[in-house]
This record gives sequence, structure tokens and C-alpha cells, in this order.
Amino acid sequence: MIIEEKAALGPSRRDVMKAMSLGVAMSTVAAGSLMNSASAAAQTDTGASAQTRSLTTRPLPRSDTVVPAIGLGTFMTFDRLPGARRNDLSDVIQTYWDGGARLIDTSPLYGTAEHTVGAFAAALGISDEIVLSNKIWSTGEFAGDESHALRSLEQSKSRLWRDQIDIMHCHSLTNVDNVVNILRAWKKEGHVRFIGVTHHENLYHDALASWIERDVVDFVQVNYSIFNRHAETRVLPAAAERGIGVLVNMPLEKARLHKVIGDRPLPDFAQEIGVESWSQFFLKWVIANPAVTCALPSTSNPQHARENIAALTGPLPDAKMRERMVRHMDTIPGFKDIAAMPWYPDKAYNGTIRRAQATLRART
Repeated sequence: MIIEEKAALGPSRRDVMKAMSLGVAMSTVAAGSLMNSASAAAQTDTGASAQTRSLTTRPLPRSDTVVPAIGLGTFMTFDRLPGARRNDLSDVIQTYWDGGARLIDTSPLYGTAEHTVGAFAAALGISDEIVLSNKIWSTGEFAGDESHALRSLEQSKSRLWRDQIDIMHCHSLTNVDNVVNILRAWKKEGHVRFIGVTHHENLYHDALASWIERDVVDFVQVNYSIFNRHAETRVLPAAAERGIGVLVNMPLEKARLHKVIGDRPLPDFAQEIGVESWSQFFLKWVIANPAVTCALPSTSNPQHARENIAALTGPLPDAKMRERMVRHMDTIPGFKDIAAMPWYPDKAYNGTIRRAQATLRART
């Protein structure tokens, strides 16, 4: 069974969440009709290939702006040593843009990723049209000190060629009680449009949910995949109940899902939801949850980018189909052991992060 798509915004995420088992329609919009605002998602003549298709979209919280439900993550994949070739990363951004994606997530903690995103977005002329999700990892000189956070904010603005950041998160809940208050002030002052909190480990899901329940953030970023469904326990229901945006990190388990399936063919039932690759299979499963605003798969491979962005089109699985997809994955050897696997198996991202980690290991 599938959820048939509509070409207009549907009910709220709360209503859809309650009615998902009945096959209520997910929100989609023609690629050429996304709502535009000063620094929000927009569709232009760039990416003409997406113009004739309907894309699965979601509203940004408490706003009139909608974004396609697949965005671009940049952890590790966009970190390169100075002077290293980066043409593939430019191609990835171009591929995502042409496919309809408008949200890019990065962080000062991601090595040279901010530089790369800023430079290539400017070169493509889309700096002011993408939705930028970024992060702050700050402690300050003393409790309540804003100086470190301000330096990080100004650095990010410079690297990303933006005067305003669309979504600014407290990265991994670092110094969260102080940082959220700083972010609230920045939102009031116009430095950022939305504020949020992030983490990528199940251990911190209750802490993320507590910030949702306090109703002081607009977004939460959380790990969620067909393998790791722990966010369904508290985080996603709390976000749906309060209309909080949800960005999903690790929707492909940092290449571990693909490692497990290897060269296996897709199940026959995948064609019922228009799935032609395993990336689409995994990503459609994630964005079919109506609590999810945008999933953030990361890659440095333009072909993989095309597979990822293809998940925006065609029907989404309904609740019964999602259960069937999980049951199928449970039959694949190694699926239940993904958590024990290293991130990005068989891949080497030799950027500033990897170099710093290697240097530190050599000293200890």
C-alpha cells in the first residue's frame, strides 16, 4: 500500500500523524511553486529537470515556507584538506539543487565543510536561495559568556556568504542551557530565523525531547533510520504534537545500510512506491513519517546524490508498507548488527577532521 501524493499542502503534521495508518496524503508541491522568502527555499529556472515533477515537501515550523523533504548533509563528506580537489562536491551541490533540494546542513565542527558550501553556493548563484542549517558549539569564558558563540556566528556568516542563518542549532547539546538562551536572543535580533538543538545518539533522545516539550526551540535534529527507530519513542511524537521541525541526521546510517545490503536486488514490492535504488528505499521510509521535516543524507559522490534526491518524487509508503520494508530488512544478514559497524565502511574522507584525529592518536 502507498500514500497517494497531492499537489498542495495537506493537513498539519499532528493531523497526519494521527491518520497515517489510514493512508492520509503527504504534502507535495510542484517544484516550480515552492513559497519564496528572503532567505528561504525557492525554486528557480536552475534545475529545470525538477520543474515538471511533484516533490514531497514539508512546512518550516510556524511559517509559510515549505522545503523539499530531502536535504544535504555535509559531515565528513565535505571536509577536504586545503588544496585538495573538490569538483565532485560542486557537482553534488548542483545535483541536489537541480533535483529540487533546498536545505543544506553544515557546522563549524565539520572541518572545511562551511568553506566548501559557501564557496560553491556562491559560484552557483544560490547563496540566498538555499535554506542553511548550521550549528554552534560554544562554552564561553564563563557561565553566560557569549563571546565564543559570537565569534562562531560571525565566522559562519563569512564562510557561508550569508548575513542571516536560517536555522541555528546548539550542536550536540553542548552548553545547551546557555546556548539556547543566546540563540533566542539572536533570533529576536534577526541573526537567525529558527533555533534548534541536535544530537546523533539515542542516549540523548530524552534530552532532545525535553527541549521540544519546553516549547522554546523551533527545530530538533535527531538520528533516525529504518535501522534505528528509537526517535519514534519520544522525540518524533513530541515534535509532531507541538509543530516542531525535525531534521534527520544519519538516515542512511553513514553508509552502513548500503554496506549491509551490498549487491542485493531490491524487493519486488519496492516498485509499488516508485523505488529504483536502495537509497530511495531507505530515504522514502524516513520521510514517509509525517513528523520529519527534512532528511539529510550526506555524500561526496554525484551519482549517489542523484539516487538520494530521487526519493523526493513518486509515492511514499504508508504505515503498512513501512512495516513491510522493516520486515524485509530484518531478513538481511548483518542488518541487526549495524550499530557495531564503523561509520562509512570502506570509505576514506581524508580531510582536516581525519588528519586531526590521526595526529591526536599518534600522541596518545
